[in-house]
Amino acid sequence: MFLENTVNQKEQFGWIEVICGSMFSGKTEELIRRLKRAQFAKQKVEIFKPTVDIRYDDEMVVSHDANEIRSTPVPAAANIPILADGCDVVGIDEAQFFDDEIVRVCNDLANKGVRVIVAGLDMDFKGNPFGPMPNLMATAEYVTKVHAVCTRTGNLAQFSYRKSENDNIVLLGETEDYEPLSRAAYYKATMREKIKQMKVNDAKDLSKKTTK
Repeated sequence: MFLENTVNQKEQFGWIEVICGSMFSGKTEELIRRLKRAQFAKQKVEIFKPTVDIRYDDEMVVSHDANEIRSTPVPAAANIPILADGCDVVGIDEAQFFDDEIVRVCNDLANKGVRVIVAGLDMDFKGNPFGPMPNLMATAEYVTKVHAVCTRTGNLAQFSYRKSENDNIVLLGETEDYEPLSRAAYYKATMREKIKQMKVNDAKDLSKKTTK
């Protein structure tokens, strides 16, 4: 269970909190909740997100259920330390889209006494660890894994299944592109895709042979 530290009396060091999970699991919602609590406590808070994320708004960090908080879009992790100067709390959304420098940036901020709260997908649509997230989770003091509800079984979902045929690792999308699936549902869905692709390839090979 995550126990929210609000007082850092003895140490001059901060810490890193990572909120991770699949699409539609409430990562951004939890990030916004923690940041708004810090703002209410009159702490100086800055929120950052990658410039590539413009699904809902150019500047706001917005959850799927329309909860929002103002942020600063940055093209690279190296931009964050200067903009975060003098902050008590730094929030970072969609961390999986940042370069590996984000790990050093977060640790440097924590070492300077900043509370760093990071949210991001822990796995891409292929089920592989996503970008810098594994290293962020390894160096964080607190890791909270949140889950969606599987759209096919009703069980807890931890996989982000891509419904479209786009094979790019980075594809910003919503319910028309992704659905959260449990391990069993994800395995069955990916197996069906593999069988479907095998049939397509077999049909192409057969077509080539008949045209010769």
